Amino acid sequence: MNTDYDTGQILVKLSKRELFRSAGRRFSAFFWVQPSTLVWNRKDMMNRDRNRVYKRMTVMFFLVVVGLTVVQKGSINMGVPFEIERVARTHSSQGVEPGAAQEEEPRSYLGIRSFWKLGEQKPQPKVQPTMQKPRITEENSPGSWDVTSSNCSANLNLSSQAWYNGLEGHFKQFLLYRHCRLFPMLLNHPEKCSGETYLLMVIKSVATQHDRREVIRKTWGKERVVNGRRVKTLFLLGTPSNEAERANHQKLVEYEDAIYGDILQWDFLDSFFNLTLKETHFLKWFHTYCPRVRYVFKGDDDVFVSVENLFEFLDSRGYDKNLFVGDVIFNAKPIRNKDNKYYIPQAMYNKTYYPPYAGGGGFLMDGTLVRRLHYASETLELYPIDDVFLGMCLEVLQVTPVKHYAFKTFGLVKNKNSKLNREPCFFKNMIVVHKLLPSDLLHMWNLVNRDLICSQKVNLL
Repeated sequence: MNTDYDTGQILVKLSKRELFRSAGRRFSAFFWVQPSTLVWNRKDMMNRDRNRVYKRMTVMFFLVVVGLTVVQKGSINMGVPFEIERVARTHSSQGVEPGAAQEEEPRSYLGIRSFWKLGEQKPQPKVQPTMQKPRITEENSPGSWDVTSSNCSANLNLSSQAWYNGLEGHFKQFLLYRHCRLFPMLLNHPEKCSGETYLLMVIKSVATQHDRREVIRKTWGKERVVNGRRVKTLFLLGTPSNEAERANHQKLVEYEDAIYGDILQWDFLDSFFNLTLKETHFLKWFHTYCPRVRYVFKGDDDVFVSVENLFEFLDSRGYDKNLFVGDVIFNAKPIRNKDNKYYIPQAMYNKTYYPPYAGGGGFLMDGTLVRRLHYASETLELYPIDDVFLGMCLEVLQVTPVKHYAFKTFGLVKNKNSKLNREPCFFKNMIVVHKLLPSDLLHMWNLVNRDLICSQKVNLL
């Protein structure tokens, strides 16, 4: 039976006979239809009311969420600046710029938000802001030349001492300023030590000897790669000694460096006694910029060097962290003759012998030893002869230099007029020969590097 019909429609459709015969059934049909219809209508009404309630609750919940969100955002936006301002005032009272505190605050706020992450939170060390950036020094970050001024006054306390007053004028001048050990750089090329370098050729020179530097660049000092091993070249200079022409000479040096990019120059006067300054400044420069240089050859700008023989020598021996080889002089006595260039008064050195040292014309060192020599040099007073000073540094390190007969820093033979000093077959078997004028050096280099046939090779390597 279709329950959509109402009670009146059902009664009309039934015949009288059916009604009389089935009174009980009619009666029951009435009561069967009517309750179901009432129940259905009641359920429909309840469903409609429930939907209205749900809609109202949904709208109210949405309005509550929106209201809470607005209030929360407003409190966050107001709270954070207030907290930053409070911390800034706190740091200001401690002598710190407010700007520094504002840079630290966002990290503190992120730390509060991370509280909701699971796991135990480790306390973070508090960083104290500072007004100035930390100065980069050689100790905490070797990477730049940290000397920017050379303000240095004379040590006038020496003038009251009797031994000092008995010295010659140039020794007095040296002692008055011996404590002035560090000077600014005028020309610098730290890129020379970028990457792996097998051999760094370092040549002492002065501003006016540009012709010597030019010949070296064309001959043994030419930068190249030999069997995968890189060779680089640098020249060490102070400022020009000629006061009248100093400005012009300096401009020429700067122009030369702009072309070749291979000059290191410091702001101290180029003089004989200042060769020791050139030594110590290079040691500091090497320590600062050259962590990946294997070997260092150091020499003068009037020497002949066979790089091929130098490589052969290094290949023939095992690694030695204390390698220091050259034309070493043992048991040398200080020269007391005042007419000699190397004269040293008793007041400046009272020992009988110098420590072993190599002639400054040219010697070879291991890169790690060069860095240790830097530290040793800082423990000693400067000495006016640079070769001897380096021997003193070796003595501090308890390193004995090695004498090698292929290093001839005083010429091939003692007689300077001997033809043997110009014999190319001798040069072909040497590592270092001192000393040659630029024209002689270029001529000898061309002779040795042609198809030179020598009757016998001297076994010196």
